[in-house]
Amino acid sequence: METVTLQELERDPKRFLDRVEAGERLVISRGGRPVAELRPIDVSPTPRGPRPFGLAAGEFTVPDDFDDPLPEDLLRAFEE
Repeated sequence: METVTLQELERDPKRFLDRVEAGERLVISRGGRPVAELRPIDVSPTPRGPRPFGLAAGEFTVPDDFDDPLPEDLLRAFEE
């Protein structure tokens, strides 16, 4: 990974962007201290397909009282 100064980057930004676009990573320094990294981004789409049916089967059981009304004190807390 090459280090370039901020002044070099300001002088010829296209040259450095071309290098990054080609896959190179650059460290940008200011006052002799590294402050940022310029690197290519991964724009390749992640393959997405249907999720398998039953992926989380058995991980959660719905309790019997799921549909029961909430207790009064909890309802009041929501209304406050």
